[in-house]
Amino acid sequence: MTAGIAVGFFFQWLLAGADERHLAILGLAIPLKAFFVDGIFHVGGEIFIASLKMLVVPLVFVSLVCGTCSLSDTSKLGRLGGKSIGLYLITTAIAISVAIAAALFIGPGNGVEMRSDATFDVSAAPTLAQVFINIFPSNPIQSMASGNMLQIIVFAVLFGLAVALSGKTGERVAALFTDLNEVIMKLVTLLMNLAPYGVFFLMAKLFTTLGYGTIASLLKYFLVVLAVLLFHGLAVYPSILKILTGLNPIIFLRKMRDAALFAFSTSSSNATLPVTMETVNKKLGVNNSISSFTVPLGATINMDGTAIMQGVATVFIAQVFGVDLTLTDFLMVILTATLASIGTAGVPGVGLIMLAMVLQQVGLPVEGIALIIGVDRLLDMTRTAVNITGDAMVSCVVAKSEGEFNADIYNNPRAGEKEETIDFHHLKQ
Repeated sequence: MTAGIAVGFFFQWLLAGADERHLAILGLAIPLKAFFVDGIFHVGGEIFIASLKMLVVPLVFVSLVCGTCSLSDTSKLGRLGGKSIGLYLITTAIAISVAIAAALFIGPGNGVEMRSDATFDVSAAPTLAQVFINIFPSNPIQSMASGNMLQIIVFAVLFGLAVALSGKTGERVAALFTDLNEVIMKLVTLLMNLAPYGVFFLMAKLFTTLGYGTIASLLKYFLVVLAVLLFHGLAVYPSILKILTGLNPIIFLRKMRDAALFAFSTSSSNATLPVTMETVNKKLGVNNSISSFTVPLGATINMDGTAIMQGVATVFIAQVFGVDLTLTDFLMVILTATLASIGTAGVPGVGLIMLAMVLQQVGLPVEGIALIIGVDRLLDMTRTAVNITGDAMVSCVVAKSEGEFNADIYNNPRAGEKEETIDFHHLKQ
């Protein structure tokens, strides 16, 4: 990652704001941007992201079927869902509350001039009834093809229950899925061995094309969101983990480092899901029957990072437009953002839709979103790292409460390292 960032800065310096520059080698004029940035860096990064996304659907479906059919008590699913959703809602409420408090104290919008040409169009949010209807797939194959995570989760849970209730036939199917799960996790490990190259390409392209002028003009807003994100990931999550489980939060943060770096580079909770699952299972000691449910669910409904952005953005836009918000308005923002994280789960572009809902709820102009979009790329990467850390924390808490947690794996600093290394010269062990 560091090498990619350095190369990105170097290419930005070489291009120096120009659309294109050429490098003469052996009489050939090689276009720097077209060949390296839009060529090698772009292709390498996109292949890496596509490879990660390739694993998401089979990993979620197979692991969740395995986890569900291994449950001795099917009523346990209700407890898992209640605990997981409850924890995700609580952390979201804490996230946006802290964000609003920090923004009010620092005042990132004070002194920022509003651009008169700022416009923004956002898709309409679906009704709550439609969201619940859309959770259930009419065609599970289509759901898998489109990557609709909530529909995949519902179908996998129902399929797993059917397997558990099918006697000897179900046992044979369950054994097949257990073997499939082992193979898919090995495929995840294989891609992780190639990950440094993919991360390098992603970082090199990002830091070559990043517009630092836009960030400088909104530096106060950028730093407030970044500070709250770091506080939530490094202080709030570890505190909740310590209070509810008694586990050492330093061990948790150390073991989450690689997964968080992946999330930062991909900027996608779903693309990082295979890495998060592997970390939660093999490094943090959470049983697959828990993680196969909590991690995919968190990738869909855990929006702590987005809630932080919404909290700061609401205060920022209010200050820019000279609107005074009351205590009731702020409470409404917290309630709307927290409930919307469930009510808009699985909706494409959900972050901006949720922000538009929050702004409309307190009478702020939706056009204000256009003011902050320019600095959202780096913040989005950090939000993703925070979100997957929250997914792992909730998984640990739920697993500990259900007796599905291996403390020896959690406390072992080298847990999971052996599985992460593949000798490509000796594939058969």
